[in-house]
Amino acid sequence: MELRELGHTGLRVSRLCFGTLTLGPLQADLTVEEGGGLLAYAIARGVNFCDTAQLYKTYPYIREGMRRSGRYDLIISTKTYAYTRQLAVEAVEEARRALDRDYIDVFLLHEQESVYTLEGHKEALDYLYECKAKGVIRAVGLSTHAIAGVRGAVEKGLDLVFPMMNVDGLGLIDGSRPQMEAAARDAHDAGLGVFAMKALGGGNLHRRAPECFDYILGLPYVDSVAVGMQSTDEVDLNLSFFLGQRTDPALRDRVAAKPRRLLIEDWCERCGACVKRCGQGALSMGESRAVCDHSKCVLCGYCSTVCPQWCIKVV
Repeated sequence: MELRELGHTGLRVSRLCFGTLTLGPLQADLTVEEGGGLLAYAIARGVNFCDTAQLYKTYPYIREGMRRSGRYDLIISTKTYAYTRQLAVEAVEEARRALDRDYIDVFLLHEQESVYTLEGHKEALDYLYECKAKGVIRAVGLSTHAIAGVRGAVEKGLDLVFPMMNVDGLGLIDGSRPQMEAAARDAHDAGLGVFAMKALGGGNLHRRAPECFDYILGLPYVDSVAVGMQSTDEVDLNLSFFLGQRTDPALRDRVAAKPRRLLIEDWCERCGACVKRCGQGALSMGESRAVCDHSKCVLCGYCSTVCPQWCIKVV
């Protein structure tokens, strides 16, 4: 597995980053033993970098993956919505305790939209940099679905940025794919590490995986790409893409045959745009969020293209 320098952070990360959201209670809800075993399998295949977040509740999976692989030097990136100093203190200590580590490699402010939201999180950001000065954190940055978020990271001189990037520009909240490409390129040129999320559009582009990975791996300013995986077959298939190997047709067929469903997150604001967009009549408006009739859903992902809150994923 090729390793790349993550900007000027001093971290050398595998091009494939294991996105752990898919393992935990918000998605597959694997047992810690199952999820940790899968992460250990990926580590044994050359993956040395994983992504998580305080929200995901997957720290136990990562700890188990390190234990089972014997690789306690796994590079871990986590995220927090903390906006005050005290909330940031709690987030850092939770991560250190849950991962049984004195330090965290990468700590990000979760889903920042611009330099203005960064200003609103100044107390938390300042504390993360205090931790970096003490060696408790090795690099500080942000995750974002917005071009303005990447621009804000550059303006504030952060260490790295974790933007949403995919071949269709799916999920971007303030612009187009070319605009995000330009922002990410400028961040890289400014010395920030750049690792990308949602290369498969939150699962909505899974049928076009070769095209999606050809696109994201062809961007020279993207150091690593976080991909969620739920089986050894998915790890093997994704590694074949990242290693430039010919994919096994039988492996592709097994991954394609995996049962999938439409997931509507609980932060849905009931705007109704997805219901209007669905050509199958599979979506309707429930009391608290949009709901899916899975007997009608064909997993085309078109509904996700009109969701302003990025609530809809194929898992």
